[in-house]
Amino acid sequence: MSLDVSPALLEQAERGEVDDTAFVDCVRTSLPFAWDMISSLVAQLKVDGGDFADNTVPPPDEQARGQLLRAMASDAIRGALERHFGVRLAFQNCHRVAVFPPDASVDATLARFRSVRSQLLNQSPELRDC
Repeated sequence: MSLDVSPALLEQAERGEVDDTAFVDCVRTSLPFAWDMISSLVAQLKVDGGDFADNTVPPPDEQARGQLLRAMASDAIRGALERHFGVRLAFQNCHRVAVFPPDASVDATLARFRSVRSQLLNQSPELRDC
């Protein structure tokens, strides 16, 4: 299961749309490793500036890796995180997450990060089965 959904939140979803704040809180509590990684990258981007901030350290265990994969693979979760933090997210392999400012000034950098070439250059034997 991707998220630990409370009965109240499930009830809200059954009645209609769920607001982003409630959904983001569910993501925060269900996927703490992914939340902490993205939060720290957002903070790093704000402090350091630049075109993006990224993580190149693999998760410490399979539970953390699973959380990160669930967060990045779900359009709903990923979109909610982007709206909440005011960033654009990109993902490579099983662990390389990057946050980009939302403005168009970094479109070329984001396109390079998301490119086939960049994906191929980010491969390594130790990450083959991650």
